[in-house]
Amino acid sequence: MYSKEHINYLKKNKLRKRIIKISQFSIIICLLVIWQFLVNIKIVNSFLFSSPMNIINTLLKFSINEIINHILITTYETILSFFIATFIGLLIASLMWYYKIFADIINPYLTIINSLPKVALGPLFIIWFGTGTNSIIIMALSISLLLSIINLYNSFVTTNNNYITLLKSFKAKKKDIFFKVIIPANRVNIFNTIKINISMSLIGVIMGELLTSKKGLGYLIMYGSQVFNINLVITSVFILGIISYLIYLLVKLIENKIIKEPN
Repeated sequence: MYSKEHINYLKKNKLRKRIIKISQFSIIICLLVIWQFLVNIKIVNSFLFSSPMNIINTLLKFSINEIINHILITTYETILSFFIATFIGLLIASLMWYYKIFADIINPYLTIINSLPKVALGPLFIIWFGTGTNSIIIMALSISLLLSIINLYNSFVTTNNNYITLLKSFKAKKKDIFFKVIIPANRVNIFNTIKINISMSLIGVIMGELLTSKKGLGYLIMYGSQVFNINLVITSVFILGIISYLIYLLVKLIENKIIKEPN
């Protein structure tokens, strides 16, 4: 049986979560209502800034299969690049922690490559990997992978040294230190990096679609800007926000299962 204090704590925690969710939802609704109101009273020009009603009307102009096809293509490319960046980033960051000489060798290159403007590399990716999905995935990886490696490695090397020293005093092997100290101590940092990878992968995919694709939400944004269809551009951006949020919720759900939070 839980104590009365613990029950009260759980109730307060549940109430706090509900307040946060209701507040987040209310902010979005309020912003949309204000946006539409400003358009209705002609303070905001709907031709330049669109409006919630214009977004709905733009969506209705698409056939269901057409809009779903664009959404699925962008979502597939984002999730694929996200998983690749997370897996390779975790692997390389682990190797850098495990082999310090390896970290010392590649650290300068990571910094240099990460500082390069990725948009400028886009034409090279198209030449090297073609105009299909491959170049889009590479573009996404060029943005998210290096950032993932750097963040994870910095988290690993700044782990509380007292735990490591304690295990070393018991003659623990390096792999034991890694799996029993480094990974558990950095679970939060790992998931924070994964969350960052969501947005970085999505940015990379959209950049790739802007440059080379004839399908996907990035293509719709480029096409809308070329024909000066602001409604199409804003609608595509709005859908991108929903996709990003849904992927974030999935990662958050997994995080809550692994890093137990009080119910």
